[in-house]
Amino acid sequence: MATEPTTAVLTPGDAPADATGMPQLNVESFPNQIFWLVLALIAIYFVLSRVALPRIASVLAERQGTITNDIAAAEELKQKAAEAEKAYEKALADARAEANRIAEENKAEMQAEIDAANARAEAEIAEKMEASEARIAEIRDGAMQSVETVAKETAYAVVESLGFDADQGQTDAAVEKQMKGAA
Repeated sequence: MATEPTTAVLTPGDAPADATGMPQLNVESFPNQIFWLVLALIAIYFVLSRVALPRIASVLAERQGTITNDIAAAEELKQKAAEAEKAYEKALADARAEANRIAEENKAEMQAEIDAANARAEAEIAEKMEASEARIAEIRDGAMQSVETVAKETAYAVVESLGFDADQGQTDAAVEKQMKGAA
């Protein structure tokens, strides 16, 4: 006897004789499915707890450490910036005070120089004024003497021209008397 393979050809619409719907919904296989579900969940739990979660935890810890270090560095830099600002403000105030002090010194020096120059100028003016007054007094005295001499000579000449006999001493005395009364 020869065995010949038999092949069954299924046509559309033909179904296997023992199939009764979807195997996942078959109530007879639920205990088997639940066993494999629990086994798969336990395997996933061990993989996550031993591999993935420690890696995630280390990344989170590293990230938190970096953030903490960055915040600490930022606080330190903020403190240094505040100290630098205080130092800058102090230096600026010192520079302003120094500038004001120098300005006051220069102002005082300039005022002293101006006062000294004014004193010298006033002394020169007073000296020149005294010299001028002395010169004016000298010129006035000279002019008064000249006026007196001219007045005496003119009075004598007028008296003689009027035809009177004039005495030089009398005319001089009369002119001196008039000049003293006018002065």
